[in-house]
Amino acid sequence: MQQVSHSAPLFESHLRGLKKVHQGKVRDIYDVDAEHLLIVTSDRLSAFDVVLPDPIPFKGEVLTQISLFWFAKTQHMVANHLSTLKVEDVIFDVHERAQLAGRAMVVKKLKPLPIEAVVRGYLIGSGYKDYKLHGSLCGIPLPGGLQMADKLPEPLFTPASKAPAGMHDENIDFDAMVKSVGLEYATGVRRIALDLYRFAAEHARSRNIIIADTKFEFGVDKAGRLILIDEALTPDSSRFWPVASYRPGSSPPSFDKQFVRDYLESLHWDKKPPAPHLPPDVLTRTSNNYRDALRLLTA
Repeated sequence: MQQVSHSAPLFESHLRGLKKVHQGKVRDIYDVDAEHLLIVTSDRLSAFDVVLPDPIPFKGEVLTQISLFWFAKTQHMVANHLSTLKVEDVIFDVHERAQLAGRAMVVKKLKPLPIEAVVRGYLIGSGYKDYKLHGSLCGIPLPGGLQMADKLPEPLFTPASKAPAGMHDENIDFDAMVKSVGLEYATGVRRIALDLYRFAAEHARSRNIIIADTKFEFGVDKAGRLILIDEALTPDSSRFWPVASYRPGSSPPSFDKQFVRDYLESLHWDKKPPAPHLPPDVLTRTSNNYRDALRLLTA
């Protein structure tokens, strides 16, 4: 089973030897050399596209370890962006290494495709709202009479365009994806994403977890090959439901940040920065949810 350390929560990384080239909602990215980047997964958590002020203990390590687990388990299906370099090959300061323990990876520089490859296996979230309004999911017709959280007849590929920072990604149809990345890449991404979802869902089910939906990101190397990048099948990029408490007709509990969203929805907050602080019990329960997902998936 993958383990997490007992280091202090990390809201933001600071490395003196490398230049930070991007800071996302969760990840800090540093330039290593002409061929490599260092990705540091912090304990930041975003909700409603706003980064919350309190880090979630162990979250960054959990996301990193789950991604590494899936990268290793799916490398026979698709190449991923991990390089042969280790963190200790590019970070020489012992204090900085300690800050990054379990939460950093050195990856290859690739050209990212401007789409998110979303796969939905169950009818939930925005997909359920879409179905209630139109009888379809992202323009794909579905049978009548489906309930919230019902399993779909088959997994559906519903791509989204990646929006600039601070804006929402937008669902697009396959034709729009073809116009964006070309038919060969669009077809390849769809096939690989569906294969990855089916493979991962089968493994997770054997560990008493339902993967309701997930999203992947892909890049292209110099030879034009599709490469799996970013994170893979984590509680941040997927909905994980415990099999034991799954009941169609209602939104199941999950191993992710839905607990935080539910808490924030109970407040008088306009979902704009600055976000409110989270009470200790919410931080603890959220941290436990993430660690439970790691323990169950990799046990």
